[in-house]
Formats: sequence, structure tokens, C-alpha cells
Amino acid sequence: MSQLKENQTVISEFLLLGFGELQHLQILLFLLFLIIYILTIAGNVLIIVLVAANQHLHIPMYFFIGNLSCLETCYSSTLLPRMLISVLTGDRTIPVRSCIAQFYFFGCLVGTECFLLSVMSYDRYSAICNPLRYTTIMNNKLCCILASGSWLGGFAVNTIIVAFMSKLAFCGPNTIDHFFCDFAPLVELSCSDTHLITIVDFSFSTICALPPFLLTLASYMCIISTILRIPSTSGRQKAFSTCSSHLIIVTLYFGTLILVYVVPSSDSIVDTKKMFSVFYTVLTPLVNPLVYSFRNKEVNAVLRKQMNKYLHSQRK
Repeated sequence: MSQLKENQTVISEFLLLGFGELQHLQILLFLLFLIIYILTIAGNVLIIVLVAANQHLHIPMYFFIGNLSCLETCYSSTLLPRMLISVLTGDRTIPVRSCIAQFYFFGCLVGTECFLLSVMSYDRYSAICNPLRYTTIMNNKLCCILASGSWLGGFAVNTIIVAFMSKLAFCGPNTIDHFFCDFAPLVELSCSDTHLITIVDFSFSTICALPPFLLTLASYMCIISTILRIPSTSGRQKAFSTCSSHLIIVTLYFGTLILVYVVPSSDSIVDTKKMFSVFYTVLTPLVNPLVYSFRNKEVNAVLRKQMNKYLHSQRK
């Protein structure tokens, strides 16, 4: 620490408490998070390879799923390795700059996922509600614009927030009651005036979460309305099976985000927000490949084909 005027000190590192209150479960937590991380990376990388390598999957839906898998891979790698090291070694310190950098990439990817999920819901709306015009609406140019817009939008929003955060001073204490560097715990530790950055963060968090969620919800409501008009019972059941699982995942993701970032904080719900943070930071990247890809017959068919081709080459 270096001295500042008025006997203040500059903090050089933070202490992430993480799940330190569960000392007797540290080994179990390490194994659990390690398995989740390995499965998350393996599942998402497999989807990226399948989508990139197979011509049959070069359609808008799988283009967006490939983007989502790429995002989830980066998302998990931003948080889980640092968490695993902390649980394994017991070293919970993290430099201030590294903490802000972790929040930057995490926030960018969260914003990108909000936009991308709404884009994916619009793609499904176009395919189910306007099947005859689908190929015209979702052409290659529009798909690239929507995907790149999601990534640029997520990074642009959080870049502005971090630009304000970089001007904050941290003078102590340095303890963060969380398992990663999030906005609220960081701002609470600042000895600067945080009124403006709090307003900026609330505004941008609302923009990133509520409009995409409402657009996604509206898309699925239209999809369900269209499905109800399908004359075939088996056709309705098949469509409902896919849409209901998508809608549940999207609702859980946006619901926890809105609870954590839009609902005002209070001492009574800090632990609740910490628990809900596990849903969108750890579980969603693991579940998304299962819901959006591996339950899909086309992906399963391509996967079986590739596995058979690999086994056949091994026998030679």
C-alpha cells in the first residue's frame, strides 16, 4: 500500500471471500466446480467444432448457437479457473487491476449473452411464425449483423461502466464477500463518490436485461400461439418440448440477472444474490449446450456420424 494525503492508503489487492464459510466442503467444492468447468468447455467446444465442420449445420440457428457456445467458453474461463485456484490453494487475494479486468470481461460477456439470447429467440420466431419468409428474413447478412451487434453491444456497454470504475479510488477495507469481482462489491469498497457510476450501471444493466428479456418473452409468446394452431398433436408436443426448455433456461437466466443487478441491494438479500449468481455464472454455461444443441436431432445425427467416422478410421 502507498500513502495518500489525509492519511488514506491505496489498496493494491482485494480479498475474495468466495465460499470461505464452507471450509469443511472445500475439496468437494473444488471437485464439483472442476467437473462443471471441464464439462462446460468440452460441451461448448464440441458444438463449435460440429457447427464449423459440417455443412448441414450452416444455417442461422446453428450459427447463433455456435456464437453462444463460443461466448459460454469465454464466460466460464473468465471466472472458474480463478475460483478453482482459490478453493484449491486457499489464496483468495487478487490485485485490484486484475479484479477490475475480470469484471470487465465478465460484464461484457453477460451483456453479449443477453443480446444474443434475444436474437436467437427472434430467429426461432421467424422460423416458426414466418416459415415461408424465413430464408429471406434471416439471410447471411442479417445474421452477421445481429451476431456482431450482440458482441459489440455487450462490450460497448461494459466498457463505458469500467471507464467510470477506473477512476475510483480504493482505500480500505479490501474484503469482497463474493466468489468473483462484481460491480456492487467493488463500488461498496470505493472511497470515491460512487453516485454517478451507480446511476450509469443501473441504467445500462436495465438496458441490457429488460428489453432483451421482454423481446425474448414476446417472441416465445408468439411462438406458443402459433404452435397451438398446429393441427397435429405430435407436432404440437414436439414444438412445445423444445420451446418450453428454451423458455425455462432464458427465464432463469434473465430472472437471476434482473434480481442481482436491477433490484436494489440490501443487507438481507446479499447472500441470496450471491447464491443466484451461481445460476448465471456457473450453471447456465453448462446447461445451454444441452438445451440448445444436444437435444436437437440434427446435432445428434451429425455427432453420431462423426463418431462412427472416427471409430471406422481407428479400426483401419
